[in-house]
Amino acid sequence: MTNHALSGAQVMLDCLKREGVDTIFGYPGGSAIPLFDALLDSNIKMVLSRHEQGATHMADGYARATGKVGVVLVTSGPGATNTFTGIYTALMDSSPIVVLAAQTTTPNLGKDAFQECDTSGMTFAAVKHSFLVKDPNDLSRVVKEAFHIARSGRPGPVLIDLPKDVTAGNCTASFSDEIDLPGYKIPTHADPEAVAKAAALLKKSTKPLLLVGHGAIISNASRQVKELAEKLNAPVVETLLGLGAFPETHPLSLGMLGMHGTAYANKAVLECDLIMSIGSRWDDRIVGKIEEFCKDATIIHVDIDPAEEGKILQPDAFLCGDAKLVLEQLLPLVSRLDTEDWVKTCQTYKKRYPLTYPKQGGLRMQHIISTVYELTKGKAIVTTDVGQHQMWVAQFYKADYPRQFISSGGAGTMGFGLPSAIGAAIGVSSELNWPICCFAGDGGFQMTEFELSTAALHKLPIKIFVMDNKYLGMVRQWQDMFYGKRYSSVSMEGNPDFVKLAEAYGIRAFRIKRSADAERIIQKALDYNEGPVLIHCECEEEDNVFPMIPAGAPLTAMMTEPPKGQLEKPTGST
Repeated sequence: MTNHALSGAQVMLDCLKREGVDTIFGYPGGSAIPLFDALLDSNIKMVLSRHEQGATHMADGYARATGKVGVVLVTSGPGATNTFTGIYTALMDSSPIVVLAAQTTTPNLGKDAFQECDTSGMTFAAVKHSFLVKDPNDLSRVVKEAFHIARSGRPGPVLIDLPKDVTAGNCTASFSDEIDLPGYKIPTHADPEAVAKAAALLKKSTKPLLLVGHGAIISNASRQVKELAEKLNAPVVETLLGLGAFPETHPLSLGMLGMHGTAYANKAVLECDLIMSIGSRWDDRIVGKIEEFCKDATIIHVDIDPAEEGKILQPDAFLCGDAKLVLEQLLPLVSRLDTEDWVKTCQTYKKRYPLTYPKQGGLRMQHIISTVYELTKGKAIVTTDVGQHQMWVAQFYKADYPRQFISSGGAGTMGFGLPSAIGAAIGVSSELNWPICCFAGDGGFQMTEFELSTAALHKLPIKIFVMDNKYLGMVRQWQDMFYGKRYSSVSMEGNPDFVKLAEAYGIRAFRIKRSADAERIIQKALDYNEGPVLIHCECEEEDNVFPMIPAGAPLTAMMTEPPKGQLEKPTGST
């Protein structure tokens, strides 16, 4: 490596640079001082968050926007435990991040030393893999393996637990680019027999439907998905995190399916004779009542994770492999299907059940989102928090490009929107001249609002739309529809003046109260690029998201308008 010993911290930084790391998100502390000291002599950018959860979401947003591994650096004890929500969020959505968590010295391990915790053990169920390094000479190997695991196969979070004496101690080992991980196999191409079987099943179909998930974006398979859809002449539906994998403005696109998906997407799922999932794990939000989901349809499943085979639904053909490579195997074996009538039926549903919202009453979140879509001409990176606004963004901001839509899916993490926008903005700032638009509810925004300081410090031109309906909207909607309007702990009484809050951080801010003012003010916000801008949208307080399928119910239970009277309480979660 060199003719003189380096500290473990110096080796760590050199290893990170060899992995292409240009940015680290984090927060310092006593056990992490050797690493933060070494950062001063590196050319890696350090983004200081205001909370470790924020740093982890920033790294996640960076990873999703760029396709690269996001890196987090925190101290021991509470510094490490504060990353848990972000690690879990990344695991659920297969996002590649590496968390460097400082630790007490190795002689103090297991002795309840100051800020000691079993970080590896506590995060075991929320990481793809974890390492506890006890010898500085192991650092090069561990970093190489950690990044390989995080970015390969089905991506996910990896944690490296770093005792202070390891990062402060001397390292004499040479750099190694070799990876030796017995038992860790990465599927690439699918079994040719399974591919041939899938092609034969497709050939028999007259009402095929492609279901595209996040895995198609991760594998950079968007071009192949589009080619397959057009070659078959098959309509396409997408999961929440699959939005953008197939252009939503394409004539064959039916948008998002599932609990709050479009009516025409769910109608197509009910009537198709074959559904082919590409990088989707059949989560409960799209399947509903498993026994009745596509029960008479042929099921083809493409997934890189062999553990997904039969986990939710038993497919007629399972193609285990990288989505892009699998589709390249499949494309030569298929040809245009007899689907003219089927496509016309789906187009009829699109006209009969369009996405609409009431124009009367107060300011609607849907109106804000639609206006942003129109003014940006669909060319913005959009991040969301979690709740009603998240579903409306999925419905009304049509994503035509992969990595354009960034949201917390599987975990449903409130507080994700703002820090993930910061990470995305830092990741693509020099590569893409698109605005970064963050949509957050008043509830979720207040969970990580302190990261306004980080956005202001770095002069990031993020457009932050705080959709303020003074409720935890999605929970209120359930209490409205299923619990007889017995509102319990959902009022956000005590919200701050978000404009004044932004201004306290030196951030320019606007307020929208009326629909008539929306276009003018939003355009002013989009035109301002000297730093972040916050738009406080005072929205209709009791608006509900439709279409809606109650949790655990079959797709046939879809409601396109408010029900008359109270409904039976659903068994699933919000």
